[in-house]
Amino acid sequence: MSNNVTNVLIVGVGGQGTILASRILTTVIQQNNYDVKLSEIHGMAQRGGSVVTQVRFGDSVNSPLVELNNADYILSFELLEGLRWLPYLKKDGVIIVNKQQIEPMPVIIGKQQYPDQIERIINDQVSKAVFFEALPIAEALGNTKVLNVILIGVLARYLPFSLEDWMKAIEEKVPAKALEINKKAFLAGYQA
Repeated sequence: MSNNVTNVLIVGVGGQGTILASRILTTVIQQNNYDVKLSEIHGMAQRGGSVVTQVRFGDSVNSPLVELNNADYILSFELLEGLRWLPYLKKDGVIIVNKQQIEPMPVIIGKQQYPDQIERIINDQVSKAVFFEALPIAEALGNTKVLNVILIGVLARYLPFSLEDWMKAIEEKVPAKALEINKKAFLAGYQA
């Protein structure tokens, strides 16, 4: 936290559920009576493009935008997106990276290669990096669409909100037909 404001970036690729994850997060924040600002950037989201949500909360927040070297937390749903947004992490910040690799369009069409050794590069640049494999957990739960809620569960361990607060936010934001699987997904990430 800096100046009583916590800055969180949630980054990923279109279709991974970053927007729902950010809405669960902002709901928890609002339930705890913090001022919160949210900015969503969907660039080509439906075609597998980069998606970033910036969430800032604290006693008083003036802008929704997180500046370079200012994110307390980055939650990355995809390996390359973690590397792409790394310059936004503050020196003592925490980056949580899902180890899944989703090839961007330039890689798919053969114009570029997916970078090697992203984990090593990130580890060399930050002191607090957590690498996590959410996809196998989602597959074990029988629904890969809950990957986002697994990852928000991992992030939840670092934030000052109770498990009950998180469950209440999930109940508010997730449709009833998908509620139980999402609660299981959240707990899988939270307890990992």
